Amino acid sequence: MPNPRMTLPTQAVLRTLVQHPSHEFYGLELCAAAGLASGTIHPILARLENLGWLTSRWEDLDPHEAGRPRRRYYSLTSDGAVQARRALAGVDARTAKLGALRPGFSGGAS
Repeated sequence: MPNPRMTLPTQAVLRTLVQHPSHEFYGLELCAAAGLASGTIHPILARLENLGWLTSRWEDLDPHEAGRPRRRYYSLTSDGAVQARRALAGVDARTAKLGALRPGFSGGAS
């Protein structure tokens, strides 16, 4: 299974999901938790879902009764959780290696 491009926004989404592997996030909730805008996060979620790392479902709700649109909930698949941890570990290892080569380097991984 191929990995997505591990951009900083993708890392932020994956780190948030991995920290709460059994939680279902809806889009705006995940935006807030990852510190990203919805225009950034939704293409990432679509790519991760296409890779099989995420699953999604629409909330069973009548928008008129609730007074808000239905939410789409996302959660890591079991394989996606494993793949996400591996991909993030790879990013962290590369960042550590760069840090050793270039003291003071901070690649944004936390």
